[in-house]
Amino acid sequence: MDVFAANYAWVVWLVLILIFITIEMVTLDLTFLMISLGSLGGLVSGLFGVPWWGQLVIAALLSMVLLLGIRPPLLRVLKRGGDPTLSNVDALLGQDGHIVSSTGPLAQVRLANGETWTARFSPLVEPAVFAPGERVIVIAIDGATAVVIPAERNIS
Repeated sequence: MDVFAANYAWVVWLVLILIFITIEMVTLDLTFLMISLGSLGGLVSGLFGVPWWGQLVIAALLSMVLLLGIRPPLLRVLKRGGDPTLSNVDALLGQDGHIVSSTGPLAQVRLANGETWTARFSPLVEPAVFAPGERVIVIAIDGATAVVIPAERNIS
C-alpha cells in the first residue's frame, strides 16, 4: 500500500484538484477553490518527497488556513461592489404619481415610471377622497396596493 501511495499520490491529488475545481465552478462559493488549493499544496509536497500521510496533513492544514483566513475577506471584497440600483418594490418607494381614477377608498395611480397601481391612502393621513389628477407619493407597498400620501398635504 505504501509503495502504491508513494508512487501514485500525485495522480490522486490531480484528480481531487480537478473534482474540487469542477464543483467550485458550479457553486461559486470559493469553498472548493480553497480546498483545491490545499490539495495543490499536497501535490507539491509530494513532489518534494513528503510521505502520503504528510501530504494529507499539509493539504488539510492548508485548506483550513485558506478557508478560515483568506475566504471571508475575499468574499467581503467581492460582495462590496454590488449594484446600487434599486429594483422591484424598493424602486417604487418615494416615487411620485398622479391619481387617474377613484372608487371609494381605493384609486388607480399612474407612477412616474409609467406603471399603474391600485392605491390607498396611508393611515398616517386624514381620511380623504382621491381627486383625479392629485399628486401622490408612494411610501409603502402592501401586496399589490401602493400606500400613498398626498404630495401637497401635511402628514397628521
